[in-house]
Amino acid sequence: MIGAEAQFSNFQALDIRVGTIFKVEPFPKARKPALKLWLDFGPDVGVLQSSAQITELYDAEALLDRQVLGIVNFPKKQVADFMSECLVLGVYSEQGVVLLSVERPCKNGDKLG
Repeated sequence: MIGAEAQFSNFQALDIRVGTIFKVEPFPKARKPALKLWLDFGPDVGVLQSSAQITELYDAEALLDRQVLGIVNFPKKQVADFMSECLVLGVYSEQGVVLLSVERPCKNGDKLG
């Protein structure tokens, strides 16, 4: 079943960029198992942090230096004692959340679109 129809302007409002994960920490205070991520989104956006519920398929070692896609213009969200500043994108699979990444290396901050 397809969700509600969206206008192209809804998509255009999202600022989706490539970021490189450079720091990962466990997040035991989160209600659901999660990791704290720090990502470099390049000179225009800078470093943002995110709480990500991706522990089924990823650990810190697997995430370091990985380039992923993230929405950088959502409002910040307080998660326990951590401020999540961006939304890392992933797909819900039977095994767990699979992060969306780029096929080949890109510059941090490159935009989807």
